[in-house]
Order: sequence, then structure tokens, then C-alpha cells
Amino acid sequence: MQALLKPWQSWFLSLLLALIPLSLAISQRIKILPVALLFLAGAWFVVANAPTRRSYRYAWPVTAAAVLLLGFITLNVLLHQLGWRPMDRAAHILLYLVIGAIFTCTLRPVAVWAGFSLSTIALGSVCLFQHFGQGIERAYGLNGGPSASIELATLLLGLSLVALARLLDRRTGTVERLLHVTAMVFGTSGALLTQSRGPLLAFAPAFAMLVLLHARRSGHWRLGVLVVVGACVGVTLATYTMHDEMTERFAAIGAEVTTFDHRHEARGAVRERLEMWRTAGRAVGEHPLAGIGIGEFSHYVDAEIAAGRSNPSIGRYNQPHNEYVEAAATGGILGLLVLLATFLLPLSYFARHVRDRDDAVVTPARTGLAIVVLYMLCALTDSVFYRVMPQSFYFFMVLGMALLLARHRSSPIADNDAARRRTSASTTPPPDPPT
Repeated sequence: MQALLKPWQSWFLSLLLALIPLSLAISQRIKILPVALLFLAGAWFVVANAPTRRSYRYAWPVTAAAVLLLGFITLNVLLHQLGWRPMDRAAHILLYLVIGAIFTCTLRPVAVWAGFSLSTIALGSVCLFQHFGQGIERAYGLNGGPSASIELATLLLGLSLVALARLLDRRTGTVERLLHVTAMVFGTSGALLTQSRGPLLAFAPAFAMLVLLHARRSGHWRLGVLVVVGACVGVTLATYTMHDEMTERFAAIGAEVTTFDHRHEARGAVRERLEMWRTAGRAVGEHPLAGIGIGEFSHYVDAEIAAGRSNPSIGRYNQPHNEYVEAAATGGILGLLVLLATFLLPLSYFARHVRDRDDAVVTPARTGLAIVVLYMLCALTDSVFYRVMPQSFYFFMVLGMALLLARHRSSPIADNDAARRRTSASTTPPPDPPT
């Protein structure tokens, strides 16, 4: 049987889980408390509860991806003798690998999903206040300062996808649906005010994927297409009406690409990315097997600038704003393969379950799939695992949804139901031939 809890324990753990996204986005030390409590509880369930361990085995593609990345980072750090500092972010992978065990318990689903949306509304409100109340051009939230705009946008858009996945669940009540719609409005508005192009561009296909998957399941294709088109029009209008800076940033992409010259014209966000990718490519060519070491990109850039091989405009960056390029540069070809496994193993796991008959399986499958797609696309223009906030959110949601799904699919009851369905299908007589 699954891990059964007393009512107060179920509520307590559900509320702690709901606080995690908000705790990732604030800098106050109080944020450690829910994480620590959930880690201790998760460790207990892993050790003492057989159904929890069975769920981990069922979700092995996702748990294996997390363990693989953690092991590779550890090996790379030891190989390059980088000390323990680079292990800080890696330790958070282990943290959420254990916290994921809580999703295998009997929780209060409304408290968890509603809590995620309330966090989205709170963080979106902060962005609105920073931009319109304080006059900050690019909202950045409560953790990381002005340089955290991209990370906050990724978090807000990820939470908006979580709200959408729950909104499309047939079991969701009317009041809760209104809450999730409100969360999506605040989440996307806050992300727009960060003026982060990469996450916004990655959000569009993930959003469309969720809507069209639901249209396929419900048979309402026309409505699904209208929702996707309407959302695109709405976001476009919001982009043009909220402020001119965002439209200028999008318009500058083509011009910066066509005028890029690594010696004389390498200023600007897009040109600087191109110069960083060019420099990182040189690092891959020089160190194809072991890379230059986790977190050592800034030192490599400084040396390249001093040697006259890279433009000084990228001297202020400590990562190349592309997760795939960074993985190859710092970890070699093996590092790139491990990163691809970190995305593709969970992607295949969730994709196998999005057409399940049970909404209790479909909703976490859709949620996990949307988060993986968002991060895979964001990784093309940003380093999504460079900071703790976006990395922790990815592993919290992906591992949590994988284990929540596994809880419903790895239990003996689920096995018996599946066996009955197979038996029923095999014993159903064929239809009579037409006369």
C-alpha cells in the first residue's frame, strides 16, 4: 500500500511542497526551513516505505538522469581538482531527488496545485510592482538582483505551464480553475516585464503542446487551435502595449546577428552570445574529452581575451548563455551527452504517459513534459542550470511529477487494473461481419 499519512501530516507536507517554488525565488534564510523538513521526511519515506522505493524504480529514467548528472559533475570536479565549491549546485540535485519521495504519499492535491499558483501570483505581483511602482526597467524578483531576470522568467513561465496543466485536468473545480487562470496571467505578465526573450520564445511551443495534447484527448481540436492562436495574439499585444523596450529587444536580434564581427562589432546581448559561443567552441576543440572544468568558463574567457583571441566585450560573463555549449566546453563531449540524457530520459518517460486513461497520470505527465520542453528550448540561449533557482525548480518539478505519476502506476492496484484491461481487450469477441 502507499505511504498513508494522518490528515494533519498530509496537509502539512502538501503545504510545504506548495512553498518550494516561492522559496526558490526569495533570498531570506527562512526559505531553508521547508526544504530541510521535506528532505528529512523524504529520506524517511525512502528508507521505511516499500511503495516509495517501488515508485522510484518505476520512474527510473528520470531518477537515473538526475543521478547521472550528479555523478558526472562529481567526476569532473575531482578530475580537474576544482575543490568542493562547484559541488554546491550539484548537491541540490540530490536534495530534490530525496524530496521527490513526498510525492509518493497521500497528499492534498488541491493544496499543492493551488499553492503553486498562489506562488506564481505573488512573484508576478512583485514584477509588476518593480516595473510600474519602482520604475525598474527589467523586473528581477526577490533573489539574485538585476542579473536574475532570465532565471525569474524561466521560473514564472514554468509555473504558468504547471497552472495550465492543472487547469486542463477534468477533476479541477471551478474555483481552482479561476485561480490557475489568474496565475497564468500574473506569471506571463511578470515574465514579460523581465524582458527575457529566450524563456518567452521557449514558452510558446510548450504552451501550444499542452493545449493541443488536451485537444487531442478531448476531441475539441478547433477550440484548441483557437486557444493557441488567441494566446499568441494576446501575448503579442501585451508585448507591444506594456512597454517599447521588449519590442526593441526582439527587433534587435536580426540586426545584431547580421552585423556580428568578433573583432570590431561584438557589443550587444546577441552579438556577445555569438562571441561566447565561438570562444566556447574553441574550448571544445582544445579539450574535447574532459572539458575545461565545471565553472571554469570565465577563467578560460579571461585567458582568451588576454591572448587576443576573444573580444573583451564578453569579459563580464561567467557562462556562455547556452547550456549545450557550456556542457560541451566544461565537460567535453561526455558532458554534452550527459546533459542530453538529463532532458531526453525524462522527456521519453513523460511522453509515454500523456495518453493514459487516468487523469491522475495524465496531469503529472503533461506537467513534466512541458517543463522539460521549456528547459530544452531555453537552454539554446541561456544556461538554465548555472544558478540554483532554475536548476532546483527543474529537478523539483520533473522528479516530483515523475514520482507522482509512478505512485499511480506502480501500485498493485494499478497493476491489477492494467491486467484487467488487457484481459478484457483480449477476451472481447470480434464484431459481427457485415451482412
